[in-house]
Parts: sequence; C-alpha cells; structure tokens
Amino acid sequence: MGKKQKTSGDAARKEFIFQKKNYLFMFLGLGCMALGFILMSGGGSDDPQVFSTDIYSFRRIKLAPALVLIGLALEVYAILLNPHKKD
Repeated sequence: MGKKQKTSGDAARKEFIFQKKNYLFMFLGLGCMALGFILMSGGGSDDPQVFSTDIYSFRRIKLAPALVLIGLALEVYAILLNPHKKD
C-alpha cells in the first residue's frame, strides 16, 4: 500500500553521480600518479656487484613521490567534487 510506483518521468531524471568535471580531475590525478611512478623507476646498476648512487637523485627521492601524492589528492578532490553545486 505504501509503495510508490515508478513512472517513466522518474527514470528519465536519474543522472550519474559523477559528471564530466569529476572525470577530468580523475584522469588528471591518474596521469599525475603514473608520471610519478615512471619518474621513480630506474636507477639500478647493470652489475649487481656495483652500487649505483643514481637512486638518490632529486627526481626519485623528492619529485616523483610528490607527484604521486598530488595525484592522490586530485583523486580525492575528484570524488568529493559536487558538479551540481552552483558557485
């Protein structure tokens, strides 16, 4: 008795939670994280008996992890962003 019947108008008004703006920030975050992981790779030595100090470069120690964290922050922002909110 207390159930509402769905009409065709209700089905037409349903929207996705995420909009174009959310997906844009998600892909920016994924790209930033991927770039960070690519920059973090490498630096090894061809000879396992020789230690290479290339792993301690600015790119691998500071820049790459910062890019990964920025990408994660963009992902959180993209999830929490409300595209329907009027500024």
